[in-house]
Amino acid sequence: MTSQQSQEQRDPYAQREAEKYENPIPSREFISETLEAAQKPLRLYEIAKLVEVPEEDEERFEALSRRVKAMVRDGQLVRNRRGAFGLLQKMDLIKGRVLGHPDGFGFVVPEDGGKDLFLSEKEMHKVLHGDIVIASVTGEDRRGRREGMVVEISEHANQQILGRLAFEDGLAWVRPNNTRITQDVFIPQDGLLDAKEEQIVLVEVIHQPSLRSGPIGKIVEVLGDYMAPGMEIDSAIHDHSIPNTWSDELLKELEAIPDVVTEADMEGRKDLRALQLVTIDGEDSKDFDDAVFAKRRKNGWRLVVAIADVSHYVKPGTALDKEAYLRGNSVYFPQRVIPMLPEKLSNGLCSLNPKVDRLCMVADMSVNDDGTLERTQFYQAVMNSKARLTYNQVHDILQNKDSEFRKEFADLVPHLEELNSLYQTLVKAREERGALEFDTVETRIIFDEARKIDSIVPVVRNEAHKLIEECMLMANVATARYLKWHKMPMLYRVHESPTEERLKNLRTFLSDFGLELGGGDEPTGHDYAAVAAKVKDQPYEHLVQTVLLRSMNQAVYQPENKGHFGLNYEHYTHFTSPIRRYPDLLIHRAISHVWTKKGSAAFAYDDAKMAELGAHCSDTERRADEATRDAVTFLKCEFLSHRLGEEYDAVITAATNFGLFVEIDPLYVEGLIHITELGEDYFHYDNARHCLKGERTGKVYRLGDRVRVQVAQVNLDERKVDLRFIADESATEEVSAEVEAVEGDEQGASEDGAEKKKRRKKRYYNKKKRGSRSSKGKS
Repeated sequence: MTSQQSQEQRDPYAQREAEKYENPIPSREFISETLEAAQKPLRLYEIAKLVEVPEEDEERFEALSRRVKAMVRDGQLVRNRRGAFGLLQKMDLIKGRVLGHPDGFGFVVPEDGGKDLFLSEKEMHKVLHGDIVIASVTGEDRRGRREGMVVEISEHANQQILGRLAFEDGLAWVRPNNTRITQDVFIPQDGLLDAKEEQIVLVEVIHQPSLRSGPIGKIVEVLGDYMAPGMEIDSAIHDHSIPNTWSDELLKELEAIPDVVTEADMEGRKDLRALQLVTIDGEDSKDFDDAVFAKRRKNGWRLVVAIADVSHYVKPGTALDKEAYLRGNSVYFPQRVIPMLPEKLSNGLCSLNPKVDRLCMVADMSVNDDGTLERTQFYQAVMNSKARLTYNQVHDILQNKDSEFRKEFADLVPHLEELNSLYQTLVKAREERGALEFDTVETRIIFDEARKIDSIVPVVRNEAHKLIEECMLMANVATARYLKWHKMPMLYRVHESPTEERLKNLRTFLSDFGLELGGGDEPTGHDYAAVAAKVKDQPYEHLVQTVLLRSMNQAVYQPENKGHFGLNYEHYTHFTSPIRRYPDLLIHRAISHVWTKKGSAAFAYDDAKMAELGAHCSDTERRADEATRDAVTFLKCEFLSHRLGEEYDAVITAATNFGLFVEIDPLYVEGLIHITELGEDYFHYDNARHCLKGERTGKVYRLGDRVRVQVAQVNLDERKVDLRFIADESATEEVSAEVEAVEGDEQGASEDGAEKKKRRKKRYYNKKKRGSRSSKGKS
């Protein structure tokens, strides 16, 4: 028996390797099992001997060497100082991504989902934010956190860094725009590329940092001046590594796609061009991926939701598909979009523009009189949108009988009224289902001609917004049910129940208001909605809503269905936006596969692949959120930097152990009131009650309280706004005088009398506190 035959008998994955390679080598799993059995780290020749790959077989031995090195790169193995290879878990090591903090320290976020590992400022000198590292646990710091040491860097995340050029003592440095990268990059004289001080430059990192030296780089591109219009978006794109260019291969694929829908494209599709389908979007929308139609029936409605058929143009494995996967979603910056798909598709062929033929995927639903989904048909179709309507137009048509738009769109008004009738039923069903709906304020930035902020205005959601939202929710639920019934691998949009710790803190907070959250250890959306209903129109309504929201988890994409807590749906997915979300495109492919009747086994994606795709898409969604937040925060800070010394009313949005974050009312900009600004007292942070409480005065500052602030300082580099707390001095003096009087009365009193005086003082403070809250509520 040859060594290769022997290995095939022992290696459980030998057949897989034989199918992939002409001259197969031991699988990663077999190498790991071999090291596990050895119970100690082994050198390469020792591993080769145990897996029966002789050194004389140079080709296979070299291939084994490359595989072992790849396992080290991927964090499966670690090479010690003696050159021996060991299993990561056996050496008490942790693999994870470095998360830097603007103050210099950082954390290792383990890949296995374990607790974060704290890295001191000294350890952070070895790495940069985003690096993949192998770390060991060295103990606990004084705050009880696991503390670690970087053993090895598996992958450097920052090959290029965007930042601002500065000169000091004849030396050049680039200060990274990403505040999580706290090490400046040294630029030798031959790497300056004619860049000038204060310009934003792109640096290629030549030498990564080590314990003894910081990063060294050379400038490869000058983007422009620090405060140039649009620079904040360019910075966010680079800082968060958002893909924003199209490859030559992709552009060639795009050229081969016709500019219009052809007869061949329409073959075999249902013809819906006579149906009164319309799109309803915002005034500034350019991509229209959904159209709707509703008609009253005897015991309910027919609801048709037509979605642009992106899957017809973007096939698996193509350059278009690979780029859409990398981007994961479109990213919406102020006045600029980084689309998931090229404009020819996103604003053209895959946009349901009015009066032109378009390919679509249709969810044709029957909804009964109580808003329950009865059955759904899915099919491919060709449609022709009858109008591009805006939310404001539809709202005016439905609310104003004298609306000019009723005349302009007279043929469509009856159909819109049918849609509205269905919407009213769906709203009632939503309330009975216990879905959560909080009144959060979104904002829109209005720019002047120089692309500087002119104003920041709230975006008002009217009934037309909610009408479309309910139609899309119904289509998403129908899709999840359909694919589950056909046992297809898919990505659910999962919003899990709150964690035990968050529920405990939430209940502690609610108890201060005499409120209870039902549901025990597993509350539902119904229980949350019941609390929200009890505080309706109360002065503390916004406060309670905010804390309810913060107690919940972030929604993710995954193949395992755990329901949607916030919407209170058992099955939920994303089907309605394949132009701008990759998960929706995967869902469309799954629906199309069902029609072929080949069964789920022949589908290109299994549950394991879906789990990988879901994790990636959840990451790109967070990446987009962080990038847009960075750009908007910079713009708002720059806006406030011209308003130093101005006073504003504000509302407390968060309490921390170092101060209060507040939102300035007319500007919707957030800033920090440092704890030292709150007065001559020791203030302590109560995590469960989301407040700061004074030790001596008993003064409490909590979410939702209103305060008066002055803009003290704006740091554009760190995107921070420091605010000065403006106290009511007359009230302070009044309190002090009365407290002194109470304390004076207590001197020389008997023990019983002293206790009475203490109770009087406590009642006085409580009265003052209630009065303060009452006056704030009125303002």
